[in-house]
Amino acid sequence: MIGIFLILAFGAIAMARDFLMPLSLGILLFFVFSPICRGMVRMGVPRPIAAALITAALFAGLVAAAASLTVPVSNVMENAPRLLFELESKLDRLQGSMKGIQEAAEKIDELSNGGSDDETTIKAETQSEDSFLNSLARTTPQLFAQLAFTFVLLYFMLASGHLLYKRIVQSFSAISDKRQALEAMYEIEESLGSYLGAITLINACLGVAVGLAMWLWGMPAPLLFGVFAFAVNFVPYVGAVAGVALSTVVALVTMPGVFQPVLVGLTYFVLTSTEGQFVTPYFVSRRLRLNTVVVFVTVALWAWLWSVMGMIVAVPMLVVLRVLCSYVPGLRSFGNFLAGDDEPEPVKGAAGS
Repeated sequence: MIGIFLILAFGAIAMARDFLMPLSLGILLFFVFSPICRGMVRMGVPRPIAAALITAALFAGLVAAAASLTVPVSNVMENAPRLLFELESKLDRLQGSMKGIQEAAEKIDELSNGGSDDETTIKAETQSEDSFLNSLARTTPQLFAQLAFTFVLLYFMLASGHLLYKRIVQSFSAISDKRQALEAMYEIEESLGSYLGAITLINACLGVAVGLAMWLWGMPAPLLFGVFAFAVNFVPYVGAVAGVALSTVVALVTMPGVFQPVLVGLTYFVLTSTEGQFVTPYFVSRRLRLNTVVVFVTVALWAWLWSVMGMIVAVPMLVVLRVLCSYVPGLRSFGNFLAGDDEPEPVKGAAGS
């Protein structure tokens, strides 16, 4: 029964991704910004107005970031065909020894298909372009709808945060359980705020470092590289690999030879490795560190379930899960397994704690 339940649960999570992704993001943002909203209320700002100001500021920041990237992205899109052609030309030169075998294979494919290879290529390119445009036209309204749902949900949760906490506390009968439920909510706020605040600041510094490094190497659109490094570094392991691969590929197109592109990729690797091995462990609290194996498996699992958004929310959800495990007696051993240090997890509510 447990196995069947897990299979059905994962299937339901995957099928309901269009609803659960913005819902999860809205809840995580609520825990992050709830202390700020509560502080504004203590300063005399009405809670609905405080919630509206926080939501509007977050939305304005997203719009400003997107607007600042409009010109670099448009330039990259205009030069994309030329860059792809140069990349194909360089790869052809690197694979010159395999050209004869490739031409023979293409002739065999042409004879077996019974048609012109040019016609097949044109049809394939047309179908690929149509499918890309159709996919873009289908996903863009859906993305905006999910963002709108996230911001509206965040506003309502911030505006009624005190009521949500009150209802959660009232659902328990014992006074000790009420107190621990409220403590758990506040610790989730503190843990998520501390973790995401530290990670955001570290990623911003990494983005500046990557942008400057790409500018010094003479790479095109260094601003985009900096923003890309900032964004993808929220995804552990995968973000660093994607950044190294992208910088190396673009360097292969824009720089002569192979030695310089390798150095560009190595520069990106050194920066992300320094951040991951020294900077983040120093600035992130010890109690927020997680088991690296668990983090990797969790990121892979949520990437399979929710694609890119799953990779982004995987670690914050793991932080929330670890906090909840420390308050549920039956899950404390599992919470210790999630921890990234060798110190035992303190037992909540124990005598002398």
